[in-house]
Amino acid sequence: MSILIRFLLASSLLLGASGSANAACEGDAHRQFDFWLGEWEVHTPEGKLAGVNRISREYDGCVLHERYTGASGYTGESLNIFDAARQVWHQTWVDSGGTLLLLEGGLQDGAMVLGGRGRNAKGVDVEHRITWTPNADGSVRQHWQARETDGEWKTVFDGRYTRKPAD
Repeated sequence: MSILIRFLLASSLLLGASGSANAACEGDAHRQFDFWLGEWEVHTPEGKLAGVNRISREYDGCVLHERYTGASGYTGESLNIFDAARQVWHQTWVDSGGTLLLLEGGLQDGAMVLGGRGRNAKGVDVEHRITWTPNADGSVRQHWQARETDGEWKTVFDGRYTRKPAD
């Protein structure tokens, strides 16, 4: 059997009876984070522009891909997916500072809350919690908190996302 025929056969088995790759990512749970989709300006609580962020749906609607550019030139991106097998949202964040965050969680009282553990540059264990809250005016608040072994949560970043004006 040729390699192409084997590939097509394997692909059709992976796609299931529907024949559509995105059928795997349809349903309410896969749309819980859609409030974050779009082109955004991100401001600090004092109103200063922190950066711009673009969140798009990719890979047949299965992945939310974030691309952030800070006002200072800092950049980062994340891939976000609902893991249906475990019923949990997962985010992998990487940035120009060498940070890797692996976060998991889900929708809590209308807000997306993801958390995970890592180590800071000093080698100290740190727990992270990031909450995205959609607001009635269409904006989104992102509140990133972290705590070391002392157990006290501290704000790492607090940003307000507003839709980027059309060019």
